[in-house]
Amino acid sequence: MDRHRDLVDTLKRRFEAHMARHPGVAWDDVVARLAAHPDKLAPLERMEATGGEPDVIGRDEATGEVVFVDCSAQSPAGRRSLCFDPEALAGRKKNPPAGSAVGVAREMGIELLAEAEYRALQELGDFDTTTSSWVATPPDIRRLGGALFCDRRYGAVFVYHNGADSYYGARGFRGQLRV
Repeated sequence: MDRHRDLVDTLKRRFEAHMARHPGVAWDDVVARLAAHPDKLAPLERMEATGGEPDVIGRDEATGEVVFVDCSAQSPAGRRSLCFDPEALAGRKKNPPAGSAVGVAREMGIELLAEAEYRALQELGDFDTTTSSWVATPPDIRRLGGALFCDRRYGAVFVYHNGADSYYGARGFRGQLRV
């Protein structure tokens, strides 16, 4: 963990600045989980480097894992202008984006938030008020060529659909990592 000291210090400052995001979780427990799972530091580093501002949002009581989620105010700037998944990217012949949300998440070692997880994050603050974020999409919708994204507007959280091959400068994705 020594080589990741700057990251751990950043995570600690963010953890302490936003205590309401993780009631009942102690920083010492987070550090112990990170020390026991040093392979999780690289994905957290990637989340931070792409503008995600990962923070602990709780603990999985069944497994004891702490859950880190991208808590940047807007969809992470380093993960925008992506279509939904590798299949959509492969099918996009004209003006393809640089990558896909699902593909980039896989490369980073994180998972896209599901709609319910996105809504739970929105209970902790106002996120994506000027951007939107792709979310995990049910297979039936994806089979028909669609994908889901969410945002917050007018004080409410909305879920929408788009073609999985679409991409926009203001749409990225939020990820989670369990440690």
